[in-house]
Amino acid sequence: MTLRRNSLARRRAAMGYTQETFATRLKLDRSTVARWERGVQSPQPWNQADVAEALGITPEVLDQYLTETAASAAPGQDHVSLAPRRSSGVDLVAVAHLRQEVQALGARYDRTPSIPLLADAGPTFGQIALLAREAPYGRVRRELKAVESEAATLMGQLVWDASQRRDQDSARTYFDQAASAAREVGDIIAEGQAILRASYLALYGDRDPRAGLALTRHVAEMTSASSSALTGLALLHNAEAHAMLGDVRGCEIALADAEVHFDKITENDPAYHLFSDSQFARLAGSCYLFLGHHRRAQNILEKAARATGRLSKSRAIILGNLSLAQARQGEPNAAAAVLHEAIDIIEATRGGGGMNIAFDAARELRRWRAESFVQDLHDRLLALMTAA
Repeated sequence: MTLRRNSLARRRAAMGYTQETFATRLKLDRSTVARWERGVQSPQPWNQADVAEALGITPEVLDQYLTETAASAAPGQDHVSLAPRRSSGVDLVAVAHLRQEVQALGARYDRTPSIPLLADAGPTFGQIALLAREAPYGRVRRELKAVESEAATLMGQLVWDASQRRDQDSARTYFDQAASAAREVGDIIAEGQAILRASYLALYGDRDPRAGLALTRHVAEMTSASSSALTGLALLHNAEAHAMLGDVRGCEIALADAEVHFDKITENDPAYHLFSDSQFARLAGSCYLFLGHHRRAQNILEKAARATGRLSKSRAIILGNLSLAQARQGEPNAAAAVLHEAIDIIEATRGGGGMNIAFDAARELRRWRAESFVQDLHDRLLALMTAA
């Protein structure tokens, strides 16, 4: 008996593909994609990397979609669909499937526009919050509150990104809810992640590096005994706060401390999924850009760009900062070429952070506004702003 691979079909649709356009993207027949989704055939091993990239997922996640079975898919759907109507009867299996749903949504964030993701995440978050409020005290409630924290953090992240980093109040409300839910059940990792996200509002929204400094320091201290990954990430953003303040020594101490913690990360780290190989270079490059060390920033950001996927919001941020570094060194042609690549990604992902930095880079290029290649950039950004 075969099983329709619903996760694979949903992921394909979430990326904006029909079976026909997805097949065209991969230079295959539509019937091949249809057979994959019906579960009667799988992509050939040598083709799976291209399939994963087109879907904006890792090969490991694709493998999960391809090995989907009736035993793993159906019971969870039944549990979750019944959960809102009988909160007192929710069990740990239903909670586990809710957590998987939140994590699957989170895995899409870096490559998918946040507005359609919000449409998927909102009902899931509402369901989790309702269940967490109504569930009796005990293990199920504790697990629900932990999932509520994770879902609220994701909601804050999506709202802020979808608003192009303008709606800080709504994002902060979600992060506060996430921290409160985590604190209620003593989940230091979830609480630390929520507070770290709130520090981004201070750093990039309020432009208040002192507030960001305090929040990132707090997260590093509270998670130091629990997660090298989360502590290292907090220290990276702590370094960026120091850089915003012009504090070279404080910045470099925090960067060095972050490296020490990253060297200790193992797959058993509870925040292992938050870490990627490009993060250190991305944030270090941003630090030296703030400090005015543009050549050093450029070298680091080029390394970060080589370590990221071709279609991701984080890559758009890296390229935007790289364009800034090049423009500030009087290299307008190189800066424009890199910024065009960043805009290509922003058009696909609608990432608020990348969009803001792209406009910063375009302003830096105004000195060469008489040049046709700069005028072309401004036209693309104007179209991007109109579409947004």
